[in-house]
Amino acid sequence: MKGVFTKHMKKLGLSTQILIGLVLGALIGYLFPDFGDKLKPIGDAFLRMIKMIVVPLIFSTLIMGIAGTGDFKKLGRLGGKAIIWFEFATTIALAIGLIFMNLAQPGVGVTLTASSAGAADVANASQHSVDLVQYAVHIVPTNIIDAAARQDMLQIIFFACFFGVGVAHIGESGKKIVDLCHSVAEAMFKVTGYVMHIAPIGVFAMIAYTVGSYGIAMLIPLGKLIASVAAATILFICVIALIASLLTRINFFHVLKAIKDILFLAFSTASSEAALPLAMERLSQLGIRKNIVTFVMPTGYSFNLDGSTLYSSAGILFIAQLYGIDMPIEQQILVMLTLMLSTKGIAGVPGAGIIVVAATAAAFNLPTDGVAILLGIDRVLDMIRTVCNVCGNCMATVVVARWEGELPKDKFNAAYHALMGGKQTENDF
Repeated sequence: MKGVFTKHMKKLGLSTQILIGLVLGALIGYLFPDFGDKLKPIGDAFLRMIKMIVVPLIFSTLIMGIAGTGDFKKLGRLGGKAIIWFEFATTIALAIGLIFMNLAQPGVGVTLTASSAGAADVANASQHSVDLVQYAVHIVPTNIIDAAARQDMLQIIFFACFFGVGVAHIGESGKKIVDLCHSVAEAMFKVTGYVMHIAPIGVFAMIAYTVGSYGIAMLIPLGKLIASVAAATILFICVIALIASLLTRINFFHVLKAIKDILFLAFSTASSEAALPLAMERLSQLGIRKNIVTFVMPTGYSFNLDGSTLYSSAGILFIAQLYGIDMPIEQQILVMLTLMLSTKGIAGVPGAGIIVVAATAAAFNLPTDGVAILLGIDRVLDMIRTVCNVCGNCMATVVVARWEGELPKDKFNAAYHALMGGKQTENDF
């Protein structure tokens, strides 16, 4: 009987198991609150396992992303234009995520109290006054080992960026370091996979504890968060498509229509990698030269994670709202700057969004207990942010092709109408 149960659980898939863990945890916490309280150590252990992954994973992937590109002098005009658009789009995504969360406030109304272990952090966060000059100085580490031990992500990112640039410019010797970082990253991908496989248990324990301690009403903000992230994502896609259309004089809503089936694939699989081959082929069919497609799309998967950055900014503010912690505008700007860097290079990591949120929450003294609450609905949020990631990189490829003069408007319109089986009109934007 046990073997049959295990077999059926494996067939369900990890995302379904997590949702089951969420529902069962809520029921146990509601029906047996005392028992739910006792499950907190299991949830805490799971959170600690997530946090132990953060430093080696982000450090190795950042160096791979920076040094692995090779000599920056050889990236040329194409790389420069791609990076400019990536950073612009990422900034827009972060800003929309924060603005929308400030307006919608899905975490307001059910205020939680952090665990006793995190009570001091909550007090620090709620009373924290940011000195921008001192904060900027603090970003520079005096000892990278000490920064790693304290999991100070800003200092780790600062050192990794400088180290990555140095590795990229020492030639053949640097390849050994890049290969080592690649091996470390691969190992951490495996470790992340192992940790995510016990996620249903961790979610079950944390939700049972949370509902047992605070009541079933605390689950209401989760539905509000999903609706808020979905609405913010739709708004971002529309805004970035409009800006790209004005800059390039190409109708980017036609681009969205041409890739709609690919976006559906990304949504249903929650996998950017699954959509990549079809997306690259579709962009080629729209008249974009393959050398641009094969450069911009893979690079964007490391440096242009619009959906992940939007979700991360929303997740951080949601945790602050959930625990009644006020985050002033200057602190939210620092969150934006942190996420601009910490979301780079980990697109293929299972549960990457949760890892980034956990790391950033810790860096800003927010209770990491809220991370497990987010994990309960992470599958749905992952589907939304994956669509945004794929869509953002497809639009970035078209923008760069236009800036390079490799995609005349007439060529795009003709390719679009041939692809869609329609006739070209004179007013295609």
